[in-house]
Amino acid sequence: MISFSDVSFTYTGDTYVLSDLSLSIEKGQFVCVLGANGSGKSTFSKLINALLVPDKGTVEVDGYDTSQSANTYIIRSTAGMVFQNPDDQIVASLVENDVAFGPENLGIENPELRQRVDAALKQVGLQTSGKRETTALSGGQKQRVAIAGVLAMEPSILVFDEASSMLDPRGRRGLMRVCKELHEQGLTIVMITHFMEEAAEADRVIVMEDGRCVLDGTPEEVLTQDSVLRSFNLDIPFAAQMSRLLQDRGISLETHIETTSLKEELCRLHSNK
Repeated sequence: MISFSDVSFTYTGDTYVLSDLSLSIEKGQFVCVLGANGSGKSTFSKLINALLVPDKGTVEVDGYDTSQSANTYIIRSTAGMVFQNPDDQIVASLVENDVAFGPENLGIENPELRQRVDAALKQVGLQTSGKRETTALSGGQKQRVAIAGVLAMEPSILVFDEASSMLDPRGRRGLMRVCKELHEQGLTIVMITHFMEEAAEADRVIVMEDGRCVLDGTPEEVLTQDSVLRSFNLDIPFAAQMSRLLQDRGISLETHIETTSLKEELCRLHSNK
């Protein structure tokens, strides 16, 4: 569904942010992309949505070449983008008007427009908030409004570019819950993040460094590579750190990447004593 073939990109004309990057993301996958600042992960996300086009190589979304301007409309309808700061994405004073903005500009009229707005708000758990003022919302709620605005355009891919970085822990958990629910409904999710706990809940984790893909696999395969991740200025998830500490103290248990599964195994070990 998303294909990068030998893609290179530069902002300055001399230093490449992405270098000969080749990878593909299949329909229905939930992919988290990790990397230190400057690794190229946000540039990667913008290339999916045709906000940027490659200087070398080819990016295709659902078979459409992003470098062809004639394809831009359908690519951005297929791959919806949610940015870091929801205030940069919200354009209307009322929630329902903001969610309607995108599909209305696509030429969608009532009653379908009303149906799309209601359905999108329900998908993000804001079905009773349509008449609220966007300025009165919390950061997490604003981010969900931004997601609803994208969903109302009925994309098949959602790209989150560090969308949780400005949220508090509760807001991040709420955003992750929405992402997982949308993934279960069949959407392809690409999440750019620096939170290891978010990556632990994905299907697939990609680690980028200097514009290249340096690790690619399941969360269990990638997020337990302590020394490799440290070399890229990344940490392993908290649950994996705790697992290692307990193992070092002689407790026989698996290495976990999610806190819930770690707690469950510790409870089982305690009950067997």
